[in-house]
Amino acid sequence: MKPSKTSKQWLQEHVSDPWVKKAKAEGYRSRAAFKLIEIDKKDRLLHKGQVVVELGAAPGSWTQIVARKVLPEGCVIALDLLPFDPIPGVDFIQGDFSDDSMLAELETRLNGRSVDLVLSDIAPNLSGIATMDQGRMMHLAELALDFANQRLRPGGNMLIKLFQGAGFMEYRKAMQELFTTVASRKPEASRDRSAEVYLLGLQRR
Repeated sequence: MKPSKTSKQWLQEHVSDPWVKKAKAEGYRSRAAFKLIEIDKKDRLLHKGQVVVELGAAPGSWTQIVARKVLPEGCVIALDLLPFDPIPGVDFIQGDFSDDSMLAELETRLNGRSVDLVLSDIAPNLSGIATMDQGRMMHLAELALDFANQRLRPGGNMLIKLFQGAGFMEYRKAMQELFTTVASRKPEASRDRSAEVYLLGLQRR
């Protein structure tokens, strides 16, 4: 199949992207690493010995940072529907986060431990239909918030990617009910045209 004009533009942009070049130069699996680096520098989310659950972990650029900051004293459990090249010390589960069996497996791996930090860079496979994609994104975000509500320790934190659109303000309100402080973050490494924004919930009530 001949590549579309849009896919050609994306590939050209990707290859010339300075964040992509920087990620390759510094050994990160994707440009997304710099989003977490910036947020962590500002908000000091990651510490030695934490129990961290990362949703939507593949290809693992966030996980690389988390493992370096948290291990070996802590515990890092990463989940994704896609395959994931191993990172030493990281417990990876491959499967669909919306599947009950996946959540049960996550509970098993936690083995009764409360979670200090929930990270979610998860996103659905995009169809190009904005309303459908937004609905799928919000569904995954609601599952992540429900997990945080059940497993995050008092005082724990959550960082989650969302798309601005239908349901965003309602979701932010739900986070405000669970956390003492909720803030928005738009890292420099996020593309300007992207509707993505990160919500940061601090100090679970």
